[in-house]
Amino acid sequence: MKRRTFIQHSAVGGAMFMAVPSSTLFAEAGEKTGLTKKSLKFGMIKEDLSVMDKFKLIKDLGFDGIELDSPNDLVEKEILAARDHTGLEIPGVVNSKHWDHPLSHPDPEVRTVCRESMVHAMHKCKLYGGTTVLLVPAVVSEEIGYDEAWERSTAEIKQLLPVAEETGIKIAIENVWNNFLISPVEAAQYIDQFNSDMIGWYFDVGNIIRYGWPDQWVRILGKRILKIDVKEYSRDKQKNEGIWEGFNVKLGDGDSDWAKVNKALTSVGYTGWGSAEVPGGDRKRLQEISERMDRIYKL
Repeated sequence: MKRRTFIQHSAVGGAMFMAVPSSTLFAEAGEKTGLTKKSLKFGMIKEDLSVMDKFKLIKDLGFDGIELDSPNDLVEKEILAARDHTGLEIPGVVNSKHWDHPLSHPDPEVRTVCRESMVHAMHKCKLYGGTTVLLVPAVVSEEIGYDEAWERSTAEIKQLLPVAEETGIKIAIENVWNNFLISPVEAAQYIDQFNSDMIGWYFDVGNIIRYGWPDQWVRILGKRILKIDVKEYSRDKQKNEGIWEGFNVKLGDGDSDWAKVNKALTSVGYTGWGSAEVPGGDRKRLQEISERMDRIYKL
């Protein structure tokens, strides 16, 4: 797709999206919607414990699940034994190759590394009993144009969709600070172009606050949302201490308006997982995270 064609398609696609009746975008609220299950990332557990004991700890602290990176250096048999013994779910895995080997890279060999890592991750996720693999779809930089990122990542993901169909594992695109898909309308358009139920959005609440409002993204993305990352951000810290310091705030103490987020999630019929993606620590720290998530879920 040439630059001019990309811009024309984007304009037309945006107009078509805005013309769609809201009833086709937003689901009616169900009897039980919103954030209903709690998980966190495995790497947040800083206790020196076995895989089994880490799972037991998380279970004891009130979590329902735990997400793993892929690839990882854990022993597969130990993961499955810990899952089965504790009853914790592994709702999904996070691709760990998408930053250093982005699907937007001009070198096809670099893109192949990420694509193959996604295939591996989808098969591992199926083995674990999960439903999604988190993917950062592209990185835009001075060297990689926005239109190029769209074209390359779209082509690569199209090659992954048959694997998603085969495994039953969905590709969950996350909003991150990658200079790409930075409006909710465009994010929805990106998902819709694939015309597939096997790709959706892994919405990170905290990552949006630097340049938007989470509840607006939730309402616009609607049923495209597959999972939620529970994260916080402070605009005051961003302004006074630097953009990365904005994340240095505890859940519930920043500018994530969780009451509005929960209301928006309910309005689109979302129900399911919220996964903490914040600095972890020992048992005491993880217990605090669990308790703060409980409070957020009730707002």
